[in-house]
Amino acid sequence: MTIHMRKTIGAAAGLFSAVFLVSWSFRPLSTVVQAEPAPPWGRSAPAIESRSPGMIVARSRRAVPRGPAGKPSQPPPASAQEQLPPRVPFTAAEDAAAGIPGMPDARFWADSKTDFKNALPKQKGPWLILSSGGEDGAFGAGFFNGLTAAGKRLDYAVVTGVSTGALMAPFIFAGPHYDDALRRAYTHITAADVFEAGGTGESFVNSWPLRDLIAKEVTPALLRDIAAQYRRGRRLFVVTTNLDAERSVVWNMGAIAAHGGEAALGLFHSVLLASSSVPGAFPPVLINVAASGKRFQEMHVDGGVGGQFFVAPAALMASTNNYRLPATQLYVVVNTALGRDFAVVERFAPSILTQSVDMAVKADTRVMLDRAYVVAKRSGVPFFVAAIPAGFHAPSKGPFDPKYMGALFEVGLEQGRGPVPFSAAPPPYPGGSASPSSHLDEKTGAKQ
Repeated sequence: MTIHMRKTIGAAAGLFSAVFLVSWSFRPLSTVVQAEPAPPWGRSAPAIESRSPGMIVARSRRAVPRGPAGKPSQPPPASAQEQLPPRVPFTAAEDAAAGIPGMPDARFWADSKTDFKNALPKQKGPWLILSSGGEDGAFGAGFFNGLTAAGKRLDYAVVTGVSTGALMAPFIFAGPHYDDALRRAYTHITAADVFEAGGTGESFVNSWPLRDLIAKEVTPALLRDIAAQYRRGRRLFVVTTNLDAERSVVWNMGAIAAHGGEAALGLFHSVLLASSSVPGAFPPVLINVAASGKRFQEMHVDGGVGGQFFVAPAALMASTNNYRLPATQLYVVVNTALGRDFAVVERFAPSILTQSVDMAVKADTRVMLDRAYVVAKRSGVPFFVAAIPAGFHAPSKGPFDPKYMGALFEVGLEQGRGPVPFSAAPPPYPGGSASPSSHLDEKTGAKQ
């Protein structure tokens, strides 16, 4: 049977990507397309692991078993993998009161109306909302490069990011002088820069390469620039999902950066990794917290589990609430293709799940866009949205195909520097027949 790989994963994938990884991991090793060599800038940092308090520190890279002729051998079966240590038990009440040691202002629950209002800037200004979308974040990266080229970049008072939106948010928040770093991050990476095949006991693949990449690109200098903008009154929020509590968490990244030092840098890295850790596909990130003198670890995963983007607590966004956003404009950049993709689905569980979750993510994104639009109108705030054009169709040869991401970057670049980069209303719902999938990968030629 010819193997198809559908819906490639991204640097901070949406939920559909987890299903893709499940499908990808079922493939025999002989059928997997070899990734292109990683560029030097993506592999010079040491491998890293999470340590307290929410820190990432260096460790030695584990040896890869070698087979005949020096080729990597297959990973050991799950039974041979190292047993994961048990977690320290804690209660819901303890978790509700937990915080980051030494950084009481680092975060708040995404459903807390009071904490959300207290964390906002004192002065009104434009808000920027960055969605999930995996490797399709190349669109957003190109889009902001285009806005800069056209002289249309704003100083956003609030920037929020989820999943791939979380990874690009620090660079966008820090200013246009980071545009080149943003471009590199979405046009030069390959699958080898993001994950390694082989389960961990918590996931189908290992994400230590992504940890490396975050550690290299998110530097102390970048944190200093973010801290400076925070002190000016601007706010950068990144969302993760606390899987233990089944609640989204908003991290005040500017406040974390303002603390400075290794602890702040490590926590910053951990949050970005967590927001992009697709549950089941990538390992979760355990973040050390404390409550009433007790220390324990929370399990955090992709922020997209709780919603494809974040504007405000759900209760404030509800149609039954009269809350008005304290913003001058609301901008939303959608890093997800919203059109329907036609594909004859194989009678194979991962393929069925992929198509189903893909459809669900699009539906969720559209509902959230509609809610954001309504809230903006209720607040008397102009609404603007940029999304991947419906006409974009480019093949992808697999996860993190640089040619695919480069093509999408160029689409975003052209839209950003065009005369009308944003629309004043959500994209219309598709009608009629679906288009052939823009993410259907080329056949590998391998058969089984």
